[in-house]
Amino acid sequence: MGNLLNVVTQLHKKTKRDYISRMKDDKVTCMGIAKKYGMEYWDGDRRYGYGGYRYDGRWEAVAKALIDNYGISEGASILDVGCGKGYLLYEFKKLLPNTRVVGFDISKYGLETSKEEIKAKLFEQRAQDKYPFKDKEFDLVVSLTTLHNLQVFDLKAAFKEIERVGKNKYIVVESFRNDQELFNLECWALTCESFFKPQEWIWLFNEFGYTGDYEFIFFE
Repeated sequence: MGNLLNVVTQLHKKTKRDYISRMKDDKVTCMGIAKKYGMEYWDGDRRYGYGGYRYDGRWEAVAKALIDNYGISEGASILDVGCGKGYLLYEFKKLLPNTRVVGFDISKYGLETSKEEIKAKLFEQRAQDKYPFKDKEFDLVVSLTTLHNLQVFDLKAAFKEIERVGKNKYIVVESFRNDQELFNLECWALTCESFFKPQEWIWLFNEFGYTGDYEFIFFE
């Protein structure tokens, strides 16, 4: 098994969240809208998702940290599973112009409103379906805050594909360590299907044959 990393957590902690207000705001209806992953999820009201997901450079630090951690250099290949608007891949490409970047997502709107510089490198696909790539085709496969949106049987398929196509792997999922964090997560999450403690996630990694690195984000 891989290592527990601390790359995205500091970025995650910068956002302030009113858990109770979201839970009381017709949350079931908001969840249904969010799970369509359309305009409302990305750029609509905050009650449906991001509340306006626009490029602001925040992912540059994450890209730099991953480049350093995995020794990524010019000419490498990077895949982002659940790339959204592709901002992380854009940062990789900006830092290493000769790097091959590829990403996919289930959101047509996210792909259509992605960064123009990498839009041609993105395509629509589900994380749990077979990827159109060869074994170990990518030097690094990343998946940030996507996999917890899958049900457990689809998680198995996604982990197997990530493992198959990547030499190095790094995933980030939502988790909880105590009842308060579980409550906060249940209040805040709109699209999450898999609510697991860290030790449960690690058990699943082993059960599904995932050997890459991982990070948990918590709603404290």
